[in-house]
Amino acid sequence: MSWSDAIAVVLFFGITAYAVFGGADFGAGIWDLLAGGAEKGERPRALVDHSIGPVWEANHVWLIFVLVVLWTAFSETFASVTLTLFVPLTLAALGIVVRGSSFAFRKAVFRTRDQRNFGAAFAASSVLVPFCMGAIAGAIASGRVPAGGKAGDPWESWINPTSILGGALAVAVVAYLAAVYLVWDARRLDDDRMVEYFRRRAVVVAIVTGAIAFVGILVLREDSRYVFDGLTSRALPLVIISALCGLGSLILLIRHSHRFARVLAIGAVAGIVIAWGVAQWPYLLPTTLEVSDDAAPEATLISVFVVFIAAAIIILPSLALLYVLDQKSLLPDEGVDSAAS
Repeated sequence: MSWSDAIAVVLFFGITAYAVFGGADFGAGIWDLLAGGAEKGERPRALVDHSIGPVWEANHVWLIFVLVVLWTAFSETFASVTLTLFVPLTLAALGIVVRGSSFAFRKAVFRTRDQRNFGAAFAASSVLVPFCMGAIAGAIASGRVPAGGKAGDPWESWINPTSILGGALAVAVVAYLAAVYLVWDARRLDDDRMVEYFRRRAVVVAIVTGAIAFVGILVLREDSRYVFDGLTSRALPLVIISALCGLGSLILLIRHSHRFARVLAIGAVAGIVIAWGVAQWPYLLPTTLEVSDDAAPEATLISVFVVFIAAAIIILPSLALLYVLDQKSLLPDEGVDSAAS
């Protein structure tokens, strides 16, 4: 494996991690949006706040990581993507900022009207960001981002069948992932009512996600032929694994077996993201720019890899500790101070 291939693998590792961890955060915001009025939605929203509050900022580390690696190691792709897809990228960036600030301010204000306004901004941004991310992936997969650092059509590039499919699938996937996570969190907190509440929603959205994915086969065959051919050949084992994980998670949810449903849900999401990368290999921009043609000098690639290894040694254990403490309800905003006293 060449250094350019190794860094491409690192890049997709970051994309997959962001889809699994950051995606669950955005999905929780979607369930916040669909929870209903203030009284009806109070309990689900309380669980959402409790679940994502300690970790939502840390999950964006993966997005920053992906952007830095792409910018440093594959600069032409970075330039081409940002020049062509500046509209959805700007909307996504704005949504991330609005979402984070609204989530924080909603807890700090006291008037019901202000809480509703910030809550609405948080929830709407939770839909906007994954849709834009999925649309960006669709634009790249369908070959609508020209190589050479040239700007493509600023609208048609991300408003097209594959991008709309990508956006809809991203929203459905993060909602499904979040619902499965929230089932586990409700179970951890011994809240049987919320376990059943999110279990039913996880089952429904899993079926919806499967339906979107099935329709997506037809869309990709007509609009993104190279990626479609990759998904039905070299990436087919990953697609099958993803489908089996999704089906297994659905069966376990129906049977009220929640522990392994979360693991299989992660496998389903990670599998399809990795399958996308394998399907468009060896291109960063199908079918105009290959990984090897856009790679930075070898010294730069080695430096990026060394930094990645160092970060993995230092940062990944810290993130793991954060998630473990969160799962054990040992973080300050979950009651450590009161427990200690």
